[in-house]
Amino acid sequence: MTATRFDVLAVGNAIVDVLSPATDAFLADEGIARDAMTLIDEERARTLYERMQPGKEASGGSAANTVAGIASLGGRAAYIGKVADDQLGEIFSHDIRAIGVDFASTPLKGGPATARCLINVTPDAGRSMSTFLGAAALVTEDDVEAGADALRASSIVYLEGYLFDREEAKRAYVRAAELAAAAGRKTALTLSDTFCVARHRAAFRHLVANHIDILLANEAEITALYETEDFDLAIEMCRRDVAIAAVTRSDKGAVLLRDKETVTIKAEPVSELVDTTGAGDLFAAGFLLGLAQDRSLAESGRMGAICAAEIISHFGARPECSLKTLAEDAGIPFE
Repeated sequence: MTATRFDVLAVGNAIVDVLSPATDAFLADEGIARDAMTLIDEERARTLYERMQPGKEASGGSAANTVAGIASLGGRAAYIGKVADDQLGEIFSHDIRAIGVDFASTPLKGGPATARCLINVTPDAGRSMSTFLGAAALVTEDDVEAGADALRASSIVYLEGYLFDREEAKRAYVRAAELAAAAGRKTALTLSDTFCVARHRAAFRHLVANHIDILLANEAEITALYETEDFDLAIEMCRRDVAIAAVTRSDKGAVLLRDKETVTIKAEPVSELVDTTGAGDLFAAGFLLGLAQDRSLAESGRMGAICAAEIISHFGARPECSLKTLAEDAGIPFE
């Protein structure tokens, strides 16, 4: 086996987030699906941006947020994603490298612009996302092959469900999983969104059953994947497909599975719920790093809950303080 250089390598949509406060009336007027992610074109991205209230811009993307969380925990992370050779692409590349994540992808020239996600946050901390994927959607097998050395040197390869729309991306994910398995590494997948599950249920089911070792989802996504309203039944169906799973349930905490083991963890308390953007991404950061460090299922889940609690206490999907310090203060030991 190749020597381990990274705890987690993630493959996903390289996106710059724009977060703005919004009302339900604004969502209705703009025809924005509440608490979901909707794909839009570049023209719609420009017009919606002009109509949104002043907000906060930050590098984002689901899997990129996860590796940012891993870096904040003191872990070693790498990322494969596609940005354009433009200003937003430079911002994304600078931001992810500045926090210590390995990002060696070559910018796209002559194609669509760097992706951006326009996130309207309602007073109840819900987030409704309108996403122009642009260059981010153009990840292919070639990008995976270019990052193959880093992939083989990563304990866990983490795939983002949001990137699953194009056939090229589907093939890239299968190739990443094959390379990981051949190198004796684990492959993880996040389902990302119920709309993603609805669009790709059959393909997701095949990928999960044949190529995925670790599955991450929330309650709505896991029941949608297995086409049942019975959460317990969905959990048992999931257990048959993957070796490890983590299913988050908002303020109910999370249910973790490994073989016949089931662990339930509580959500960490927060003084104020501000913005749920990135909660699942940061749970994944703590959980996956815990697994990569051979921690118990319960301790890995607790790390995920601590990370998620930090991110929902402020605007934005990147940590505003050291997650490692928070975890240590909560009694999680680090070397």
